[in-house]
Amino acid sequence: MSTLEHWRKSSYSGGGDGNACVEIATRPTHIAVRDSKTPAGAVLTFPPTPFTAFLESLKSARPTAR
Repeated sequence: MSTLEHWRKSSYSGGGDGNACVEIATRPTHIAVRDSKTPAGAVLTFPPTPFTAFLESLKSARPTAR
């Protein structure tokens, strides 16, 4: 994974130094995801269409009552 990629953090990444989330980098052929606490660690990649569907399902998910 190139270090020249532009990694973005969610605006919901929490207080303090904002390291309590994941970061994403977009490319024409895939979306890369990494842990913001360990940016030199493993990177997962996904095709854009399934990744977009995953994000949409997260947005529409509602917490279940306990």
